[in-house]
Amino acid sequence: MTIENTDPSPTTPRRCVINSAAYHKGVRVADVPLADLGDAWVHSDRFIWVGLYEPTEQVLSHIQNAFGLHDLAIEDAHSAHQRPKLEVYDDSMFVVIRTAKLCEDGEHRIEFGETHVFLGPRYIITIRHGSLTSHVGLRTRCESTPNLLAKGEGFVLHALMDFIVDQYFPVIDALEAELDDLEDNIFSGKFVRSVTSRIYHLRRDLLTLKQAVTPLIDVSAHLTRMDSELIPADTRPYFQDVNDHVSRIAELIDNLQQLSHTALESNLALISVTQNDDMKRLAAWAAILAVPTMIAGLYGMNFKHMPETEWTWGYPFILVVMSLACVLLYRWFRRVGWL
Repeated sequence: MTIENTDPSPTTPRRCVINSAAYHKGVRVADVPLADLGDAWVHSDRFIWVGLYEPTEQVLSHIQNAFGLHDLAIEDAHSAHQRPKLEVYDDSMFVVIRTAKLCEDGEHRIEFGETHVFLGPRYIITIRHGSLTSHVGLRTRCESTPNLLAKGEGFVLHALMDFIVDQYFPVIDALEAELDDLEDNIFSGKFVRSVTSRIYHLRRDLLTLKQAVTPLIDVSAHLTRMDSELIPADTRPYFQDVNDHVSRIAELIDNLQQLSHTALESNLALISVTQNDDMKRLAAWAAILAVPTMIAGLYGMNFKHMPETEWTWGYPFILVVMSLACVLLYRWFRRVGWL
């Protein structure tokens, strides 16, 4: 992936323009430097698609001047940390979508990012925050279907949302596999202290993922019903497919949350049972040891008149009694399941 050094100011230290191109009838006709966006946008027979990555204030200011974007939307796009939403202004709209991908450390942890989209007449601007690879392959896939790309910026928005939503499914599969592994550990009969911590992290990931997915149901539904030239009538049905996928993912998350809650309760219940069994074992051994302790204590009080103190076989007899009592108690506790 090549990042173009097309910042409007030579003093801008960071390369943040991923791609900037003009399209005519679904075919890429020119690469447009950032400084020439305003002039390129004048052509009414083509639309502009600009891709940015964590742009600086200078770049956003240039973009705002070139396309006449709203101040509040520009502020949100720069600060990031926004919830998924759709905001409509006079002749443009601002969409925020959260991306999610598995980290490459093999621990099924999730890396979240944000994609901000400015959509207006004959232009679409996508701004990534977080993972630089969250959109890899999207532009190539759109350019491979020029008949659909010819629908303009509305189709690009659909393709972007569909691409991001599809990335949620591998995350869901990984979390489901994690839950299956936790269930195997919980019901294996061995108490592992780390299981509770893993369930907590799983539930936290599910909650964060739900916060990213749930608002998209309303956003995609709104785009399906939107009566605006920004989303042509022949493009709106595509957002229904996105809405179906998002609704399905939300249902999967709800199911995993319920199962993880059940797993947590089961784990705590089994921990309580294990602790109760340990207490039973301790109580049983304490009862077994109490018998010889009591007898030895009685005969250790050194009273002058005590039974069997003058008997020759008194000492062996007491040892036999203590041993027999311990054996009988041990067998009884084994029979009732305490040992």
